[in-house]
Amino acid sequence: MKKALIQLHGAVLLWGFTGVLGRLISLDAPVLVWYRMALTALIMLMVLLITRSWIRVPKQDVRKLAVIGGLMALHWIAFYAAIKYANASIALVCLSTSSIFTSVLDPLVNKTKYNNREMALGCLALAGMYLIYHFQQVYFTGIVLGVIAALLSSVFTILNKRIAQTYPSGTMVFYEMTTGLIIISVLMPLLWYYSPDTVLLPLQDSLGDVISALPGSITGMHNDWIWLIFMAACCTVWAQTLALNALKKLSSFTITLTVNMEPVYGILLAIFIYREDKQLNGGFFAGMGLICLSVLLQMFTLLRKRQ
Repeated sequence: MKKALIQLHGAVLLWGFTGVLGRLISLDAPVLVWYRMALTALIMLMVLLITRSWIRVPKQDVRKLAVIGGLMALHWIAFYAAIKYANASIALVCLSTSSIFTSVLDPLVNKTKYNNREMALGCLALAGMYLIYHFQQVYFTGIVLGVIAALLSSVFTILNKRIAQTYPSGTMVFYEMTTGLIIISVLMPLLWYYSPDTVLLPLQDSLGDVISALPGSITGMHNDWIWLIFMAACCTVWAQTLALNALKKLSSFTITLTVNMEPVYGILLAIFIYREDKQLNGGFFAGMGLICLSVLLQMFTLLRKRQ
């Protein structure tokens, strides 16, 4: 149990960094997600072939993984759009509402009884979300997109839990990224139709410009390829592998509630790198405090059960 919790928090820390990268990368949300999934699928394919751990998945399970991959793609698009319309801190903390969605949806999907404690903790996180919305209404569109991202995150986490025991995490990551990439590719013409000025190629500075920016802030490095590769290799392949391994040992609700720490990690990074604390007020931090409290209470309960 403790190893699974460590793996999960490692994954969440890496996911928290994607908020910073989402603001740093110049691409629009759908294009950014397309590159992220393409690079992740390619890296994962190389890993599976090199380690000779390729496993053939039956068609019926490929369809299940395709649904999860599609939901994951839509989740990322909503999440990165929330960053563009608000900021990394707002988008990250909106993901906290995934716990209340999970507490309602998980019993329906898996046909289990409702857990009153989980519902209460989910409502505590939701109260924190309300405080943030109430005091940051200027970011209304970004907040709505962030909550949509949270709902999608809750759904694919529950579905992932049902199939995580069947296949190795690397195999699941490859199939989910590949099918999600196909779905985005099919929908891409809609983006071109409604936004013909969308930039499709990542921004790329010269090597000299990148090296000269290294002693200072990473925000001075305007090279989308570097951040896209880092996002795919570390924040997706590595993070998803850690999370799926943890998912084999922990409940869907515990996974989702722990993911509420993603805003905390991401916000600390955004404050350090972008100084986003200047854009936030006391209501935001009060709401974030309630979210942290819900996570700590859940972790305390889990560790107490092991004693």
